[in-house]
Amino acid sequence: MTEQTADQIFPDTPVRPPFDPELVPVLEAVRQGIPPFSAEILPLIRQQSADGFPGMEPADLTVGGAVRVDERQVPGPEGAPDITLLILSPTVDGPPRPVIYHIHGGGMVIGNRVFGVEAFLPHVADGTAVVVSVEYRLAPEHPDPAPVEDCYAGLVWTAKNAAELGIDPEHLMIAGASAGGGLAAGTALLARDRSFPKLSHQILICPMLDDRFETHSSRMLDDEGVWDREANLFGWTALLGERRGGPDVSPYAAPARAEDLTNLPRTYIDTGAAETFRDETLAYARRLSEAGVSVDLHMWGGGFHGFDMMAGHAAVSRASIATRDEFIRRALEA
Repeated sequence: MTEQTADQIFPDTPVRPPFDPELVPVLEAVRQGIPPFSAEILPLIRQQSADGFPGMEPADLTVGGAVRVDERQVPGPEGAPDITLLILSPTVDGPPRPVIYHIHGGGMVIGNRVFGVEAFLPHVADGTAVVVSVEYRLAPEHPDPAPVEDCYAGLVWTAKNAAELGIDPEHLMIAGASAGGGLAAGTALLARDRSFPKLSHQILICPMLDDRFETHSSRMLDDEGVWDREANLFGWTALLGERRGGPDVSPYAAPARAEDLTNLPRTYIDTGAAETFRDETLAYARRLSEAGVSVDLHMWGGGFHGFDMMAGHAAVSRASIATRDEFIRRALEA
């Protein structure tokens, strides 16, 4: 991995919007609890993410007994190890249900199949969906294309085993936040280009889409927020190595590079106004819309990266969560 820092590559720091005042105390606590990303500190941060970050209580995946929790080892990409899928389904039997295929976040370098899945638990607990969450290999030990190919392999297995899982193969949604949002977008591109499976919706939450650092927002956070330009450089370099920012990066790894965005599923996409991924999210939403894709785009003023997951009590977080949940509810009923 390169020894250069973001400050050396991007010496200018463009102006950023203010953080929402109600979010600032949470942001300060999170920054105190999570050290800056580096190769030396990565094992510690991985352990923190597995144990639960400070102030974040572990989710009850059973939701008091309403959700059945299962895990499966399924084939990974050709020539690669098997992957683990976490399968969350209603305990009450019913007709085939829509499935939300979940890809966790973590900057391509941390996280696991449980990380972030609690956001979708209400739709399982109320009997309207099955959630399948994939454990993909992490960079830098497993650089591109391992993560996105793992995600695609799990998606293919899910679609092919729809009857066993009690899901409707015609109602297959993909969702992810942060790096998971980028991997969800890349997996959706793979599914389109490989003609299987057909996705009905993609839900891209503050997605990590562009390795090139060409946008204003990708450079505007210097030792600020949750995922600043230094952390972003670390994540992308872990995934892509010396290819980062160069001409030889696949759109499946960095979906902002995709030239053709036609024939992709209906899309929900959101971002905070004061986060690194803001501009690439806005640009991707615009290009999807120009390609004829139905897009619901939301930008939340004052939001830092992952604000609604870390500060759910704040008014802007409640609005963001309610808006996303309403989209998912309508998508499940469609």
